[in-house]
Amino acid sequence: MKKLLNDPANLVAESLRGVERAHPELRVDHDQRIIYRADAPVTGKVGLLSGGGSGHEPAHAGFIGPGMLDAVCAGEVFTSPVPDQMAEATKKVDGGAGVLHLVWNYTGDVMNFDMAAELAAAETDTAVEAVVINDDVAVEDSLFTAGRRGTGAAVPVEKIVGAAAEQGRSLTELADLARRVNDNSRSMGMALTSCTVPAKGSPTFDLPENEMEIGIGIHGEPGRRRVPIATAREIAEMLVEPLLADRDFTGGDGVLLFVNGMGATPMLELHLMYAEVAALLDKAGVVPVRSLVGPYVTSLDMAGCSVTLARLDDDLLRLWDAPVATLALRWGM
Repeated sequence: MKKLLNDPANLVAESLRGVERAHPELRVDHDQRIIYRADAPVTGKVGLLSGGGSGHEPAHAGFIGPGMLDAVCAGEVFTSPVPDQMAEATKKVDGGAGVLHLVWNYTGDVMNFDMAAELAAAETDTAVEAVVINDDVAVEDSLFTAGRRGTGAAVPVEKIVGAAAEQGRSLTELADLARRVNDNSRSMGMALTSCTVPAKGSPTFDLPENEMEIGIGIHGEPGRRRVPIATAREIAEMLVEPLLADRDFTGGDGVLLFVNGMGATPMLELHLMYAEVAALLDKAGVVPVRSLVGPYVTSLDMAGCSVTLARLDDDLLRLWDAPVATLALRWGM
């Protein structure tokens, strides 16, 4: 294992110290491992809270800031934060309009956010709603989930809901909006290599040099199948066909096409993949009107990519285009 480490046991804590030093627009509670936008809570605005295991950077902390999230809770690598963290963050981002939990569908995260909402309700009068993001079409159940996994759709969900929160929309309106974006979105990923969790020090799973995993999860969970290495064009077909089979993306005002890197795949290859996916969508009558390319929801040092399609309408387009200022997304500010 070759990584920039001191002690694997201190990786998350030491990384958070770097986040704090590098980004004064954020505020870090090191005891609870919560990262806030510096001006949280924002009076009169619904607070938006997410979080999960570390190792997916820039998710989750990279999505904190005006136009997206108010705070995230950081767990250990690939490990859910605990309810006390989430309850503390819930109370601290409540500006008087309630708090929306945006929960990626992994069993520990869902259970702990549920308990956190109960804790916050017992200790304060904070109104809390939760929306579970479950866009991955690869498998219905996995090592980490009941139902579909939450993956790339978290980016449009958190961006679009974040913009609506800045407009002053209510907690109920934002929860409904988050469900709509999630329902409009589908994702599928693949891996060329495993990732290496620092505490383990060796690859999470064995993937021979001449094989790849189709439908991989962001923690290295098994996918749909293991197949021989193929060309980028063939890989694009393996990712796009399940998306189009699961939902109709034709019509409307087009789609957001998001090609995500899993951590070790260079932008040179991701843009090649974008071209291949876009060509397939052209043939299918699906029109990408917005694009996002890059490593936004990663799995440490895994090589591979995922494709997310999110169907848009006029309101969702305006909210996607609205100003945002986070570490990972920044435009219009």
